[in-house]
Amino acid sequence: MENKNFNKKVYVETMGCQMNKSDTERILGMLSHFGYEETEEPKEADLLIVNTCSIRQLSADKAYSAVGVWGKWKNEEHKKELEGKPFREIKIAFCGCVAQQDKEKLLKRFPYLDLVFGTNNVYELPDLIKRINNGERVCATNETPKKFTDGEQEAKYEIKRAKSLNAWIPIMEGCNNFCTYCIVPFTRGRERSRKPVDIIEEAKKAIHDGFKEITLLGQNVDSYGKTLDPQKDYDGRDVTLANLLRDLNKIEGKFRIRFVTSYPTDITDDLILAVKECEKVCEFFHIPMQSGNTQVLKEMNRRYSREEYGVIVKKIRDAFKNVAITSDFIAGFPGETEEQFEDTLSAIDEFELDYSNTAAYSPRVKTKAAKWTDKFIDEKTKFERLARLNEKNREACLKSNEKFVGRVLEILVESFEIKDDNVILAGRAENNKIVHFKGEKYLVGKFVDVKITSASTWHLRGELA
Repeated sequence: MENKNFNKKVYVETMGCQMNKSDTERILGMLSHFGYEETEEPKEADLLIVNTCSIRQLSADKAYSAVGVWGKWKNEEHKKELEGKPFREIKIAFCGCVAQQDKEKLLKRFPYLDLVFGTNNVYELPDLIKRINNGERVCATNETPKKFTDGEQEAKYEIKRAKSLNAWIPIMEGCNNFCTYCIVPFTRGRERSRKPVDIIEEAKKAIHDGFKEITLLGQNVDSYGKTLDPQKDYDGRDVTLANLLRDLNKIEGKFRIRFVTSYPTDITDDLILAVKECEKVCEFFHIPMQSGNTQVLKEMNRRYSREEYGVIVKKIRDAFKNVAITSDFIAGFPGETEEQFEDTLSAIDEFELDYSNTAAYSPRVKTKAAKWTDKFIDEKTKFERLARLNEKNREACLKSNEKFVGRVLEILVESFEIKDDNVILAGRAENNKIVHFKGEKYLVGKFVDVKITSASTWHLRGELA
């Protein structure tokens, strides 16, 4: 059958988390199967896609802005068509979490938009593209995915991975926690785990294709396996993240394994043991705390106290010499007092967190906290707290980096730049620390030992050991 999309170009603007980046890789893989070639220049594209994040309003606004610009381009091409001049037919698609959240509203808001598809409709894309190319305007936002765990959809199309050393591999999607500030359960749905055999097959292919790291993705990655039936693998073991790590660690080759994001109380002793046992699994844990105050955590519907979070951190630090623990924090959650906010600042110090993602509270539709308008903190106070939180984060990063001066770390070299006639390499340690050092270009993509000689806020400096 003739492929009518032959030589057409697609541009995808990806916003938000690693899961969105992974979705984009799958989208590009499917579209390449149907004749679309990726371009990095949006003005060259016949199909423009924005893959959106709805965690904060700022990200959604950026997506709306991008679509607005593309709509002007589309109207300009339409004018050429009416004038009988050569024109390019442009199609515009809106996907990801904002698409799942706003659905048909987007088609009404943007009359030049051709397609809206949600997080559960990625594997329907070939049929959706066919429909919009036939002149339809389509909204496809199922509440639940079709055949997510049976492997049929995953095996059908290749994954067009980004040019990097790291392969993103989703092992589960969705969340059952319903934190009062978070929209993920509404945009990504309830937890769903992939079968171990499909994950292992995808990992083997990534390693065979030359990737040096694989990162296992999940909104709540250490809940992996709980939704599978049966919850036992072919050897009769429990299907857990710990056992999945052990199986992936057996794959031949020199590579690293990472996993994100962990929910504090779902980090089991067996998971810590698995990380310790498996030489390919990185000594790195990303464990969002969100607030350092137990009462605020309760208001957030987080299932742990400040003290319980501290116990988990201590277990991990006791198990590993070079481990890094990173976190997430929200400033200005509804009802947060000055004293409660100061508990967040002190938590960063007490638990010696290596780095934290920070944000001011942003109310999201459908979430419980968005209805607490009488508790909202004024913008000036909220962003003043965020500034103080960021300053504390900078202090913590520098303090953390200084601990590694004098140590030798294995670095995966990711890139280089020429500076003052020297080749400066940049790479990551197992614990995700960024390290800069002099070297040669051919070392990009290789593992090397580097002795750390000095530290700055955001990276380490060293020399080849």
